[in-house]
Amino acid sequence: MENLRRLLTDFSNASGTSGSEGEVGQLLRGTLKPLVDEVTTDAMGNVIATRHGRGPAVMLAAHMDEIGVMVRYVDEHGFLRFVPIGGWFDQTILGQRMVVHGNHGPLVGVIGSKPPHIMDEDERKRPVKIKDMFIDIGAESAEDAATLGVEVGTVATMERAATEMANGYVTGKALDNRAGVAMMVAALWQLRDTDVAATIHAVGTVQEEVGLKGARTSAYGLNPDVALVCETTIPGDHPEITKEQRHVATGKGPALTVVDANGRGVIVPRSVLSWLRSAADAAAIPYQLDVGSGGTTDATAIHLTRTGIPTGVVSVATRYLHSPIEVLSLKDLEWSAALIAQAILTAHLHFGG
Repeated sequence: MENLRRLLTDFSNASGTSGSEGEVGQLLRGTLKPLVDEVTTDAMGNVIATRHGRGPAVMLAAHMDEIGVMVRYVDEHGFLRFVPIGGWFDQTILGQRMVVHGNHGPLVGVIGSKPPHIMDEDERKRPVKIKDMFIDIGAESAEDAATLGVEVGTVATMERAATEMANGYVTGKALDNRAGVAMMVAALWQLRDTDVAATIHAVGTVQEEVGLKGARTSAYGLNPDVALVCETTIPGDHPEITKEQRHVATGKGPALTVVDANGRGVIVPRSVLSWLRSAADAAAIPYQLDVGSGGTTDATAIHLTRTGIPTGVVSVATRYLHSPIEVLSLKDLEWSAALIAQAILTAHLHFGG
């Protein structure tokens, strides 16, 4: 468990918005290198680690990118106006400390807005929109900001270190989807000294948060027999969510997607779901079935690649997704990795080879 916690912390603390995943990719390459036969990076920036086997090809996919922001304008006083990269809920980003990834190195910034002291009554009743926020890096002018290495197109991520909580919970930024990355790596850890029939392609995908882009191109190139997406999902153990809305809970084991986005995303084939459930049962791992009405994952892109790739999703229930304070249970993450490892061991029984 301690090794898993450190792994998750390292990946959570790394920075990588959509299209700028280089730091996370470098960390993933180094972590996977001892566990596989080869590691490559494709033209999109996807990290692809392959362990060759004699059986079917299994693709594991975990997106490396996190939601962040990008500078769209630097005003005359050196304040940075920005656009969101990925799906921020505006109220969660105001007042946060940021890392601005300038050309000369990282800079500390804070997200500010018009102070409430000089707002009129109507303004104070309305949430502040991202378009009315800015980043203050301490620059004294646009020229000073440029000297510091900031320009239009500079990206920024949350400045937030992963921290332990009570009862084996962890909070941090970008657990969506560095938890999935850690899950994928931990599964390969467990298989390191085991004879595995399947060929494993472990892929750190790029640009999931802005259109599932890396999953689409990497799946096309690999054309696996089956794919598993390592992800996070919204739980319902929350004071403002009813069980009817979300019955999945933290601490209850991995969530296996049946359908997401009311079927607009992936509808997991029964063969894949049966495979995952039998793997969980064989390893005595508790699991939850998840029928979702919200967003999609890399599975949506992968399962529609070429003539179709059977695809499943294994998720860790994570509170407060798309915020700087996401929360998950390490036990769920441990179970999820063990489930994936067990599934890979039996892939040849379900998908030939």
